[in-house]
Amino acid sequence: MEAQVFDVVVIGSGAAALTAAVTAADAGKKVLVAESTELFGGSTAMSGGGAWIPNNHLMKAGGTPDSFEDARTYMDRVIADVGPASSKERRDAFVRSGPEMVRFLETCGFEWIYGVGYADYHPEEPGGSVRGRGIEGKMFNFKTLDPELRKQIRPGVPIPMYTFEVGTFMRAFRSMKGLGKAAQIIGLRALGGRVAGKHWYTNGQSMIGQLLHLASKRGVTLWTQSALIDLVTEDGDVTGAVLDRAGVQTTVMATNGVIIGAGGFAHNQEMREKYLPQPTNEQWSSANPGDQGLPIKVAMEAGASIAIMEEAWWGPSSFDPATGKPSFLVSERSFPHSMIVDQAGKRFMNESASYVDCGHWQYAHNESVPAVPAWMIMESRHRNSYPFGFAMPRQTPKKMFESGFFYKGDTLEELARKIGVDAQGLVAEAAKFSGYAATGKDLDFGRGDSAYDHVYGDPRVKPNPNLGAIERGPFYATRIYPGDLGTKGGILTDEHSRALREDGTVIKGLYAAGNSSASVMGNRYPGPGSTIGPAMTFGYIAARHAVGVN
Repeated sequence: MEAQVFDVVVIGSGAAALTAAVTAADAGKKVLVAESTELFGGSTAMSGGGAWIPNNHLMKAGGTPDSFEDARTYMDRVIADVGPASSKERRDAFVRSGPEMVRFLETCGFEWIYGVGYADYHPEEPGGSVRGRGIEGKMFNFKTLDPELRKQIRPGVPIPMYTFEVGTFMRAFRSMKGLGKAAQIIGLRALGGRVAGKHWYTNGQSMIGQLLHLASKRGVTLWTQSALIDLVTEDGDVTGAVLDRAGVQTTVMATNGVIIGAGGFAHNQEMREKYLPQPTNEQWSSANPGDQGLPIKVAMEAGASIAIMEEAWWGPSSFDPATGKPSFLVSERSFPHSMIVDQAGKRFMNESASYVDCGHWQYAHNESVPAVPAWMIMESRHRNSYPFGFAMPRQTPKKMFESGFFYKGDTLEELARKIGVDAQGLVAEAAKFSGYAATGKDLDFGRGDSAYDHVYGDPRVKPNPNLGAIERGPFYATRIYPGDLGTKGGILTDEHSRALREDGTVIKGLYAAGNSSASVMGNRYPGPGSTIGPAMTFGYIAARHAVGVN
């Protein structure tokens, strides 16, 4: 069969891939998007859909000042030096091109909203922002999409709630403001929209829905069940791709380049064991099931260098044995009247901090004291006031106890016996923690000191919205694993998103962005959307370079 010819072949269909596809197609190029699974959207579709883009025009319109210099100062301070993946040139390219990407998509018809108040994750550092730099897709009516395309989007967050609203929404049982926000989201948006004949989505569903809509309007060819299995090369240059399209080997040529934006290797246990800290388990990952790492392997076979393969977008996660699914915990571990402890019953982190930092701390602590899994301890006021995933306050389903997902004890000693934690250590730690809650100062780990911690705090709890005593039974516990939103390591690229060889030379015709590439963020997470923001920006950069747009 004669090979089909495109100008640009894009591997994957998450935010990085679709941004690249829209960019290339808008320049008049013939573009193919090849998705390995049966559904479009990758991990982006399942996510909060936030994009951390410093110095963007939406935040400025929202009254938040920013500049290239402040953003670069902040990134330099927060991101550790991990070599060429987060080189000066790549950091500069991200900060300069991010705002351009935002405006470009807006001119194409993409609608954004600024998440004011969703602070950077280290806002006290030089250049940090308490008001935040995160943006996300505006509420999008899925009925705008072609009915068949609508069915092909990977499911995600089921209710139309923005990421910057989560903290308030989760306090629906604690305040009138929270209750009002819940009524707005569930009543006016979700139910009201259905009555009006609209199907509103936010988060990653809006992100992918809007990008697919823009791609389809520009004539992008969209294939599912089309996995990359090889690259076509000529004298070392990449000129096309070989796909397994529903079991049929199909060659597609790319006159301007192949852009890999197909995620990482979060669900490839063999690669996890080879590259990531131990212990590791793909079941702890919240990435999409298609995150198998094959495109990274294919690029390596074509001579591409890889970097920071030991890193992931870590985060404390619980795991439900009954469903076999993880829960990536953000607000749950940050609200008061809870703490995370090791097997000795001792805390080892600021539970309200950035999830990536928490993952690093858990692995580091596990080297000296067993902490994988660790345990999240909650007292009655936590379980009575805040949701835990989809378990409403005061309504912990019986099946959560029966499966071993949750444990309960009338006393801390009883709970400790049930979960195998040192009872004396747990009781002593709870007493010390309760003392910190009374004074409002966590002398061990500084929980509640940062403005970011307060994003998921409870203002009604004084003097520190993140600290609450652990002294009133019954008490609850769930295992905490170092889960992830995906892996961070992959194909090493330059500031133009071009794949590099070990000797630093460019593989002409091959580009990478998103979790298929080694992250510009190194081993840190500067703010909400630090995965998707760079993914979209470097997808945009890749497409523009490939098609020769300056």
